[in-house]
Amino acid sequence: MFTYPILAVTEAKVTSLDIAVTIIYMVAIVGAGCWVGIRHRRKAGASGAKDYFLAGGSLRWPMIGMALFATNISCVHLVSLAQAGYEQGLLMGNFEWMAAFTLVLLALFFAPFYIRSKVSTLPDFLEKRYGRTCRDILAGFSLVSAVIVHIGFSLLTGAIVLSGLFGVDPWISIVVIAVATAAYVVVGGLMAVVFTETVETVVLLFGAILITFFSFKFLGGDAGLLAGWDNLKAALNGPGEESMMSMLRPHGDSSGLPWYAILLGYPVLGIWYWCADQTIVQRVLGAKDENHARVGPLFAALIKILPVFLFVLPGLMFYAMVNQGMFADLAGAMNLETGKATLSALGDDGTWEVMKTSEAYTEMIVRLLPPGLTGVMAAALIAALMSTVSGALNSISTLVSYDIWKRLKPRTPDDKLVLIGRISAVVAMLVAMGLVPLLGRYGSIFAGLNTIIAHIAPPVTAVFLWGVLWKRASYRGALATMIGGAILGVAVFTINSIHPGGWLATLPGGFMMMAFYLFVACSVILFSVSLLMPKSAEEDPESLYLKSIGECFAFEGWKGIGNYKFLAALTLGTMAVLYYFFR
Repeated sequence: MFTYPILAVTEAKVTSLDIAVTIIYMVAIVGAGCWVGIRHRRKAGASGAKDYFLAGGSLRWPMIGMALFATNISCVHLVSLAQAGYEQGLLMGNFEWMAAFTLVLLALFFAPFYIRSKVSTLPDFLEKRYGRTCRDILAGFSLVSAVIVHIGFSLLTGAIVLSGLFGVDPWISIVVIAVATAAYVVVGGLMAVVFTETVETVVLLFGAILITFFSFKFLGGDAGLLAGWDNLKAALNGPGEESMMSMLRPHGDSSGLPWYAILLGYPVLGIWYWCADQTIVQRVLGAKDENHARVGPLFAALIKILPVFLFVLPGLMFYAMVNQGMFADLAGAMNLETGKATLSALGDDGTWEVMKTSEAYTEMIVRLLPPGLTGVMAAALIAALMSTVSGALNSISTLVSYDIWKRLKPRTPDDKLVLIGRISAVVAMLVAMGLVPLLGRYGSIFAGLNTIIAHIAPPVTAVFLWGVLWKRASYRGALATMIGGAILGVAVFTINSIHPGGWLATLPGGFMMMAFYLFVACSVILFSVSLLMPKSAEEDPESLYLKSIGECFAFEGWKGIGNYKFLAALTLGTMAVLYYFFR
């Protein structure tokens, strides 16, 4: 059993009806995933490795969009965004809304090149654009990020929530989820993953809507549902609470994330995550054609509007409830030094004990939802966890099979590639489970996750972004950037870990500006080395970089409202309006 307080076993807070609903859901989703995967594989011509890893290039835009959303939204997001909403208000919602802009970049600038180059993995794309060594480095990056970011942190958060709800040992929660998820991923491949992610998106959104509805209902009281919004704004009038409804904070804000840090730092993290990470982009690689590859991410961008209202806002509303004394055994206050709210519980001995704010979401579920619906919410949390883990496992199996095994043994038959992929998925799951106790050392899950991403994303973002936009980016420039950026990121991360109070760790803008500074350094390396060591005559893949910006819009696309240009404009316009109202 874990020794960290964040993973302590707690008393069960659900009824037998809730447990039954949760078990029925898990059995149904695993069974359906296995059935869909096996059925698809048995179709004529559906026996190859491409069919297993990329669904035979048959994915349409609704499945791509919902799968992108479901893979992204894990237990980490539900729990940590509610935690962030409780502590700091809507600020961390920027990680959801800024993602919409990055998904527009994926649809307009990156997806066309991925589809036209007919690659199976993003390392494969990088080899065609630069060279084989760059492919190997990115494959390693992608494997590490999938195991740590997508699986490890997801299992950690799932253990926190499920232990809090069902009162079971965290390891039991982790093992059950791991076995259930690996079952349909190993059996069915990407088709099973995308199908279950589509179902899980619906369950996830339904559960999140339930929490938001009951938050408004509870905060509105006798005045009715709509009064919840007015009561929320009225409750946030204490010292340090005035900016909790704002998405954009000024310089010097106690949160440490002013508006310019979001504007400069997020694109570095976002381009790596949404445009250059195998776990995410694999859904686009499995698209039926370029139209579906473009429209799918734009559909996901529009869905990304919802998490601020469904995940972050309920956390803020729960803070207002606690701070207004609506729960006799809970108390909340704003810490003016840190700019974060605290949560305390009344113990059996009559004394107040400080709680982890990561427990806020569990408290919301058990205090706001009636029996039965608590089980539905538990199913939604499990859906979020399984969708992210399953997507990561599938991408890992694809990377190992195509970018490692097939390169070493190019004549490996498809059935053996599938077997290698299945074995690698199981091994990756075991490694991620072993890392959970180490990841549990972070007090804030969201901060821990993004701190790691901020140090590994910059070199990958630099080589992909400039590789598509700048034709003179060379193999040696990219290689120097990948190696030098990785060394620089590890060095900075190590220094900050050893000296958390040093000047590197206390720069204005926190980890977001750190990501931007590292990206600038990586870009300098890429441009300098590419100019000093330009491309050779045979190293000029014209189909993999832009000759002009207008080239991205030359593709005609579908007619009407389904046209990717219209949807991109609609997304950007909607985000501009939202930021205006929540500035």
